[in-house]
Amino acid sequence: MKTGKLVYVIDDEADICKLVANELARYGHQTQTFRTGAQALYALKQQSPDICIIDLGLPDMDGLNLVKQLMNNNSMGIIILSGRNSLTDKVLGLELGADDYISKPFDPRELVARTNSILRRLDKMAAVLHEAPQAQQASFEHWTFQVSTLTLAHEQGHCEVLSAAEAGLLMTLLRAPRQILSREQLMQERDTAFDRCIDVRMSRIRKKLEADPKHPRIIKTVYGIGYMLTTEVVWHSR
Repeated sequence: MKTGKLVYVIDDEADICKLVANELARYGHQTQTFRTGAQALYALKQQSPDICIIDLGLPDMDGLNLVKQLMNNNSMGIIILSGRNSLTDKVLGLELGADDYISKPFDPRELVARTNSILRRLDKMAAVLHEAPQAQQASFEHWTFQVSTLTLAHEQGHCEVLSAAEAGLLMTLLRAPRQILSREQLMQERDTAFDRCIDVRMSRIRKKLEADPKHPRIIKTVYGIGYMLTTEVVWHSR
């Protein structure tokens, strides 16, 4: 993985910002720290980082609202770093599009490892998009997935844009249609140490794909094992 990635650390505690920034710098990353959501949003208009580490308890806004605002940038990773460690908060953060959720108190080395894991996944996705022909598409059921834009287009005309994490997970399924993929396989493929990430991202994909997400037909859960894409997939160029 290339070093020198740009990481924004958004936390109202100066000691936390310093600790995280120093640890990331040891691994060659560049960092900028912000004490409020407004400061971070202003900086984001000037330059987009490779990843944001966001505290939920910001003085001027709920960090979850900040995560929601950042989801339009599907090439940027997001880690929530928070003292709010209930399962409800974790699931909500992941449903809003965060790549990972780390509870305080935390081990700085684990935070760096999780950061590097997400950056590796984003690098892999960028490489796929760079190498793929601009017209490469996967057609399945009533949908077409456009690799170059991370866009799902339905035959009736409406479109859905996926985050990089969602697109990576969908592409893994599209490359192995009608095969059962275990959560362990998907976690390894997607470079995540948090198995709940897989379930939440799958739920987000189903909300975009399925006519009835509560009774999915395209992506089935194989209970106790993992998931399976049930349809035939045809890769083609326009």
